[in-house]
Amino acid sequence: MELKVTEHIKNSSNTLFSFELLPPLKGQSFDLIQKAIDPLLEFKPAFINITYHQQEMVYENLSNGYIKKRTVRKRPGTVGISAAIKYHYGIPVVPHIICGGFTREETENALIDLNFLGIKNLLVVRGDPQPGMRVFIPEHDGNAHAINLVTQINALNHGRYLEEGLKNTLATDFCIGVAGYPEKHSESPNMESDLHFLKKKIEAGASYIVTQMFFDNKNYFDFVGFCRSKGIKVPIIPGLKPIAIKNQLVSIPKTFGVDLPEELVKEILKCNDNIAVRQVGVEWAIKQSKELMQFGVPVLHYYTMGKSDNIRKIAAAVL
Repeated sequence: MELKVTEHIKNSSNTLFSFELLPPLKGQSFDLIQKAIDPLLEFKPAFINITYHQQEMVYENLSNGYIKKRTVRKRPGTVGISAAIKYHYGIPVVPHIICGGFTREETENALIDLNFLGIKNLLVVRGDPQPGMRVFIPEHDGNAHAINLVTQINALNHGRYLEEGLKNTLATDFCIGVAGYPEKHSESPNMESDLHFLKKKIEAGASYIVTQMFFDNKNYFDFVGFCRSKGIKVPIIPGLKPIAIKNQLVSIPKTFGVDLPEELVKEILKCNDNIAVRQVGVEWAIKQSKELMQFGVPVLHYYTMGKSDNIRKIAAAVL
């Protein structure tokens, strides 16, 4: 029986290690996943997260001067990759469940598949707007917000399916995680509003939180304090991403709405190439990780983007 994320945390007196992977691009193989996971096995990851990606619109110029619009999913396979990891490595997996690109029925069908596969852990996020879109637009009869997803999954956990009148339905037993934002979600007007909706997700059935990346631990410490003051008592897992290339000085704040500490920016600007930048990123993440462990965080969760060499160096230094 696969342990839930919350059970892993409850059963351990030490800080655990976990990481997040991207599914391979369409047409690529499981070998890429193995190359990312194998170097990290020695650190005994408690679980591995697998992201989900919504469909994108691609525009093709035709010879007659018209433009053809196509819908593609560039990284399909989250359910299949999750099952492959679970049964190849025997490590619990945490597939992401997103709103974007899915109807409620498609979501339910994916959850039924995951339940058949014995996958019990989920991370629920709304997801980003489609590329080129300023606002998030759900599918017709899709979930518009993460709390709607949490509510749908919690209904399954009580044996309630979308089709009314089903008889002899079995309840699922998903452990639901949600995202938290130490510097608030970019679309939230303020932290107070962000925490209000985060608490609603917990009340709707979520049992743990994984944070957005941050580079100043004070933001995480303050966030935990704010959550506790609002009565949010579930585990709060810090998400960490080591800087790897100099361009991320621009792309990370722009894409994720997080600040980079002045000291970190200065060190990166001194670097002559991205090899040096990657080393600075490793050293900064090691410092963050050690301080977070002293704080007593339940898990150190690393965003890998499919590359594990820097994560391996960090884990070797702190675990």
